[in-house]
Amino acid sequence: MDEDVRSRGPAQDSAGTAAAADPRRWRALAVLALVQFMFTVDSSIVNVALPSVQRELGASTADLAWVVNAYVVTAGGLLLLGGRLADLWGRRRMFLVGTAVFAVASLTSGIAASTGMLVASRFGQGLGEALAAPAALSMIALMFADSRERARALAIWGGLSGLGATVGVLLSGALTELAGWRWVFFVNLPVAAVALLLTPRLVEARPGSGGRRVDWAGAVLVTAGLIALIAGLLAAGHNGWTAPAVLVPLGAGLAALAGFVAVEKKTAEPLVPLRFFASRVRLSANLATITLTSGMAATMFLLTLYMQNVLGYQPLATGLAYLPFCVAFLGGLMASTALTAKLGTTSAISAGLLLSAVGMVYLALRMSVTSGYAADVLPATVMIAAGLGIAFPALQNAALQGVTDDDAGLGSGVQTTMQQLGSALGLAVFTAIAIGRTGAALASGDSSPAAAVSGYQWAFSVAAGALVLTSLLMPVTVRSARETGDRTRAAE
Repeated sequence: MDEDVRSRGPAQDSAGTAAAADPRRWRALAVLALVQFMFTVDSSIVNVALPSVQRELGASTADLAWVVNAYVVTAGGLLLLGGRLADLWGRRRMFLVGTAVFAVASLTSGIAASTGMLVASRFGQGLGEALAAPAALSMIALMFADSRERARALAIWGGLSGLGATVGVLLSGALTELAGWRWVFFVNLPVAAVALLLTPRLVEARPGSGGRRVDWAGAVLVTAGLIALIAGLLAAGHNGWTAPAVLVPLGAGLAALAGFVAVEKKTAEPLVPLRFFASRVRLSANLATITLTSGMAATMFLLTLYMQNVLGYQPLATGLAYLPFCVAFLGGLMASTALTAKLGTTSAISAGLLLSAVGMVYLALRMSVTSGYAADVLPATVMIAAGLGIAFPALQNAALQGVTDDDAGLGSGVQTTMQQLGSALGLAVFTAIAIGRTGAALASGDSSPAAAVSGYQWAFSVAAGALVLTSLLMPVTVRSARETGDRTRAAE
């Protein structure tokens, strides 16, 4: 995947004609971006439908977390492998395979008769995205050889991806209330069909590079390790942290991740060369990304359950309630550039994380079984979303600091992977906290709604603490890295 997102001269097709001259490239971009839009929508569209899924399939809160996490952890864990396979076996081929897998898994998600079938299908959707998404981005980089055209194409790609998260929340509410939760999955089928029919007509097939090894062991270890960790974390909410049902998967997950590090050190073609993390700034930015995306995932998941299960909102009303969140997030994105230029990247990151933390604390303090939207929910969600929007681009900038042409693709892939994995791990951690606290409140005699609120309050409070800690550590880490670099240069 690395080679496909670097700047390069005009790419040549098999006939020797510049790929940039292909008149089909803008139509191809429309199809590829539509599929990416579908992936982004699907990462958020299920949230508002979760209470309806819970009622129909009899799912627990931990089961609902798996409905989200099965998709996210598979897509994130296999994303770098998908990029490597696209390089080796052909980008158009892997895009079509991934889109087909995603479509079949969307169909089985929509007809799921049990929580287990739905979760298994969500794993399939994550696999489809992991195969198709990096292949699509690589094809765009090759089709648009002119740097200005490529910038426009990638802006369209990124804009549709950002819009997808907003549309997903709103579409989920409308579909769930008007047609039923199963249609949040069925809606993917016509989009996938269009892509499968038009892509072979618009994108030329190019052979893969072949010859290089695929790091299958690394991909299996990192994905299995993360799934085991998430299973252990979610089990902790019901069983306590010392139960075998918690300790066994946590131990297995940590062992698998340790094995992944060992494999990456020894293999000639690692998924993630460990040298990439020699930069403390890049390492800190990627770790901070995990904190940020975990906070965002927890907000979307737990706040949805709170609004529907405690406050009694219908799905459509829940979707509309997220509209200010989406607007504030986009406003934060636009403000981030100006703040970064004025304050610096690290200060912008810290400011954004602190603003989100304030919003979470406000929500935890104001949350009750009788809270109102305008006074209690709205101010908190606006602060959380604006802070996340400010910090997100600044973190991406820091995560790519000092990368070379050879590392640019790797840096983008690692950052995207951290976003996905942060969402999965954060959702598991904060859901476990909420479940555990709710159980304790029920045992002490609280009503079910009051106990649920107590669990949500604890989860948001811990998430706020994590954001504050990260905001304080980022400047220290960056300053330490700069001082180390200054001493090294002085010694030379």
